[in-house]
Amino acid sequence: MLKGKGNGPLPPLLTQYVELREAYPDYLLLFQVGDFYECFGEDAEKLSRLLGLVLTHKTSTNFVAPMSGMPVRAADGHIERLLQRGVRVAVADQVGDPKAEGLVKREVTQLITPGTVTDESLLRPDANYLAAIATGDGYGLALLDISTGEFRGAHLYSKHSLLDELGRYRPTEVLLAPELLSQETFRKALAARFSLMLSEQDFDPNRAEGTLQKQFGDLPQSLDTPALCRAAGTVLAYALETQRGSLPQVTHFRRYDPGAYMQLDEVALSTLEVFEASMGDTHRSLIGVLDETRTAPGRRRLKAWLRHPLLDQELIEQRLDAVEAFVRDSVLRAEVRKSLYKLHDLERLATRLSAGRASARDLAALARSLSLIPDLKRQLAGRNETCLQALDERLDALDEVQARICAALVESPPLKLTEGGLIQDGFDTELDGLRSRVEAGRAWIAELELRERERTGIPTLKIGFNGVFGYYLETTRPYYDQIPEDYRAVQTLKDRQRYTRSDLRERERDILRATESAKQREYAVFGELRTSLLTEAERVRALAAALAELDVYAALAEVAVQGQCCRPEFTAGELHITAARHAVVERYHDFIPNDLCLTERERLIILTGPNMSGKSTYLRQNALVVLLAQIGAFVPAERARLPIFERIYTRIGANDDIAGGRSTFMVEMSELSRILQDADQRSLVLLDEVGRGTSTYDGLALAWAACEHLHDANTYTLFATHYFELTNLTSSLGAARNHHVAAKEEAGGLTFYHQVLPGPASKSYGLEVAKLAGVPRPVLKRAEAVFGGLEASGDARAQEVLEALLAEDLNRLSPLDALSLLHTLQNRARGLNLT
Repeated sequence: MLKGKGNGPLPPLLTQYVELREAYPDYLLLFQVGDFYECFGEDAEKLSRLLGLVLTHKTSTNFVAPMSGMPVRAADGHIERLLQRGVRVAVADQVGDPKAEGLVKREVTQLITPGTVTDESLLRPDANYLAAIATGDGYGLALLDISTGEFRGAHLYSKHSLLDELGRYRPTEVLLAPELLSQETFRKALAARFSLMLSEQDFDPNRAEGTLQKQFGDLPQSLDTPALCRAAGTVLAYALETQRGSLPQVTHFRRYDPGAYMQLDEVALSTLEVFEASMGDTHRSLIGVLDETRTAPGRRRLKAWLRHPLLDQELIEQRLDAVEAFVRDSVLRAEVRKSLYKLHDLERLATRLSAGRASARDLAALARSLSLIPDLKRQLAGRNETCLQALDERLDALDEVQARICAALVESPPLKLTEGGLIQDGFDTELDGLRSRVEAGRAWIAELELRERERTGIPTLKIGFNGVFGYYLETTRPYYDQIPEDYRAVQTLKDRQRYTRSDLRERERDILRATESAKQREYAVFGELRTSLLTEAERVRALAAALAELDVYAALAEVAVQGQCCRPEFTAGELHITAARHAVVERYHDFIPNDLCLTERERLIILTGPNMSGKSTYLRQNALVVLLAQIGAFVPAERARLPIFERIYTRIGANDDIAGGRSTFMVEMSELSRILQDADQRSLVLLDEVGRGTSTYDGLALAWAACEHLHDANTYTLFATHYFELTNLTSSLGAARNHHVAAKEEAGGLTFYHQVLPGPASKSYGLEVAKLAGVPRPVLKRAEAVFGGLEASGDARAQEVLEALLAEDLNRLSPLDALSLLHTLQNRARGLNLT
């Protein structure tokens, strides 16, 4: 592993490095050498290449090795960049006394991987999921966020469902069972879709089961499939390995069923830009608009609701009642949000508490947060809404915990736990005694200064202290001849001299002994306090969950008021949205609202109109209204009456899968295939430009057949298209209707009105849009000429084919002659293909 130049033995320091490095072969080892973390050999070259750090060399008598490193104080930023590049990091710190003789002892104190980060400086505010996937009659997916203790999983029966869940949760690291890791196509599919790190583990079922039993006492009954058990046990074992065998915050496993919620597949989440807009921009996504939360747990809860919109109307209405309470009562909303803003991340603080890693500042933050609970309970008292009543009951102020912390800790404790200044006077008798000794010693020294001035007659005599000489008596040059005989000189400066005395030295030693003992006692007292709070971690976590929910209700109300949103109503079979707007687009552009009405008698809308007129936006905005309604949020419209949808399907935009060897058209057909197979009468389907990736008549035929299929499946469908031939479907499909986005050619060019009106569009305006886009004028003129010729040629060819068909007496044609005629007419018709 260590590539040095030379044949001599490794120096002791590099020998120690190699021993630690070999113990953690899958990690990049950061090895503390004084104020730096260093890497050697291949790791040094890798570190230099990944982070752009200087590559130097470690040189000894017979050995030269590449070396690269970073200051300890700047390590967090570099480690974060390594994690983003999928590198696991082992941190070896100096644990021995650097001043002792011989080689300083070092130990690996942290194992850090993208999915197991616990350090607050490295954690992102969102959930940080570690996932594991195993196979067996489908897929077992386990998800663990060790920063909060959340541990959940699902058994999925198709690759599509698995990818959908990964798209929902976006884990930063995924452990793949060997049978999956060996499948190149599977690995590429994950890598193409998600920014994550793939890791290998053995997924041994016996080890997995043993790990789960050790953690929970018994094997959770919800782990009732071999694949899910393997995945859950493996992800837990991996996390335990990185956390030095302890995960007290993980107290239970929850199995969830994706089918119990609205199904939003990977494509729909991406198309509707629920969590990310194009180019990874989260601000212009739906979560970016909705996130008026005041706490980190609140934001995580909001994302969880968006992952899994509800199907139970009663639960949705209860959420809406809570949101409406905050919408109607602006004073309540402002007071609650003001209190929530002062809260710390109690969810992650509870994890540090249960692991015994909470700092004094963590406990002080907990006490400050708990002090806000009585006000919040007062604000919620007497509410009639079911959810708010339940939250009032769940807001546990943990009075005794707050009192214990406030009695023990100073209001603003220091960051370091070993330097004193943590514990209040009067809390611990032994500590108070030690502090009294220190104060008595300092008072003696202060009195000594006054006594010695009087005894010696030196008015400038003073007592000082530094880290080298300790306490000293100091006088200036004019008084050197007045120095008493019992003074012993310790330092001569330019114009003054410093002295000590035996009684001063003895008092100094007593002060230092008492000071050190006080620090040790403070640390011990704090340790006792922290240990006494271990059993309260679950109560803190439960409180955090209640506060997160309260935060989401208040945040959704704030969004509703700012965005002039309405409370949705739910009906059976009818979707009627008045003056709907796109929740995100209206934040950045002037927006023209539009209506949408879909019923059992009118459930397929064929939407035509030019490019850039807003067809895709119209499709998306209505889907977002449905999605928001089913998480319990108000919606951007004047009124919305909706059925409960089980699924939202989308096929909007042109995407390819080059890594997977799939063209744009192949991706489009794959997505369309899934929609056509699964969509039913409780599905909302959004399709945009189906069939455009192939020849005109192939594409038209596919779009035509897809419309018919969705109509007959009784789905609620918005079908945007440039195929004007599809507007004829309204004559044969009873529940199909034509709508168009209004546009008009005027003197200044093409004007978009962004209004959706009944009836088909008059033309596609393709050349006009090209003009707006700045296509050169000669190209446009030539295109107009070619278009005229193609249009005339197409009309003539169509007329020729029709006349040839009408001229035949079909009753006299043999089957062979009929086939021959069909072949001839087909060849003539091919001239109609203008693509």
